[in-house]
Amino acid sequence: MPITLKPIDPELFNSIAQQQAQAIAGGGDRVNKPTQLRKFYEEVIMWEQKASLHPDKFGEYLPFIRMLNAKVAYAKGRNLVDDQFVTMISECLKQVESAETLRTFKLFMEAFMGFYKQERPN
Repeated sequence: MPITLKPIDPELFNSIAQQQAQAIAGGGDRVNKPTQLRKFYEEVIMWEQKASLHPDKFGEYLPFIRMLNAKVAYAKGRNLVDDQFVTMISECLKQVESAETLRTFKLFMEAFMGFYKQERPN
């Protein structure tokens, strides 16, 4: 199922997040470790908090938010994440165009991380 941040699909935080978690959890033991994915999630949280406190500065934040693609690519180069995770982040970041869509992305990542923990507890 495609990830669509706007308009919000009723299943975005449920079955879509769960399907993404299942697909990415199947990447093997050496990649997509929960602690690695959590670092990216925490950065999304940080940017969402900044954007919600200063919505007028969203345009200034956006280049740094999109820089997550480069950070994920670097992690991919070090075999810490796989192509599926890179694609998921890239597809979401393409849709981040306002503080509202950034919040939706953060909530999607929250749901994804919850399902991922279920799929890969350690």
